[in-house]
Amino acid sequence: MTIKDFSIEYNAINERNTFSNGDVLTGQVIVEVSKKTTIKSLSVKAKGKANVMWTERYGQTTVIYRDKEKYFSQTQSILPNVSQDDSFTVTPGRHVFPFVVQIPSHDMPTSYKGENGKVRYVLVAQLKRSLRMMKNVTTKFAFVSRTYGFHPEIMIPQHGAIEKDVVFFASGKISMNIYLEKTRYQLGEDLVIRGEIVNSSTRKIIPKYEIYQKSSFFAQGKRRLHISMMLKEKDTPLSSSTRQTVCKVLTVPPGITPSILNCRILKVEYRLKVILDVSFTKNPVIKFPVIFLPPSDGGGAKALEADQHHKPS
Repeated sequence: MTIKDFSIEYNAINERNTFSNGDVLTGQVIVEVSKKTTIKSLSVKAKGKANVMWTERYGQTTVIYRDKEKYFSQTQSILPNVSQDDSFTVTPGRHVFPFVVQIPSHDMPTSYKGENGKVRYVLVAQLKRSLRMMKNVTTKFAFVSRTYGFHPEIMIPQHGAIEKDVVFFASGKISMNIYLEKTRYQLGEDLVIRGEIVNSSTRKIIPKYEIYQKSSFFAQGKRRLHISMMLKEKDTPLSSSTRQTVCKVLTVPPGITPSILNCRILKVEYRLKVILDVSFTKNPVIKFPVIFLPPSDGGGAKALEADQHHKPS
């Protein structure tokens, strides 16, 4: 076998091994050959795209729903000092061909892999020789969007209130007034819930707090939805005829996917739910939309696949 090794790797620029809008990504393609070899072309392509796909059955018929969205595609030749016929000859041994990619600064969603779709950013090296099959090698890199933009309304405090009669061998009312400082939080930041809970009933109630993820996938006018619980906590029970001042602190889990609101074919959204758990009565619930942004150190997108090739910074 003439080509003993053909691989591509990139250089990390932070501890989390993520890249963002406008970053410069550097790397190298490694070609190891056992004998003198002429390469017709050697190129690197960087690209980003989203795909969704799922199936639904209607009687005996199975319908496939799919869609895709492309964000960028850049191809560059990395052969040095090519000859007049654009070829390049390498001697036996290991050869390293560096490359530089400028990630576009326009709006693109964060890397993501969900039940029925994904947002994927990859580097593809392509090697061509005369009278030989073309060789390709691919590696993925994690991208974290920095183009969420600033909208004043998402910094305005949120408020919700609800009151409920307690029935079925009990009497009285339960109520809560709940406030959030804002809508947008960074991963790892404390989310502070304030307000008041009043138990004027003859039953005890248990305040509960949940953060859940809504993953939506869109294709051909259809939507596929998945709900995942991210965090669940509860406070001590409130006995009958008592009230409680709420100052509950929830820490946004640092390892979850940031909100994705800038993709046409999929969305990742989050909700905070405050619940008063009471027996034999439909529980009063207040829901707040929350937006989770990557932490300021450039993290937030986990390395989604295991076959990434990179060098530490």
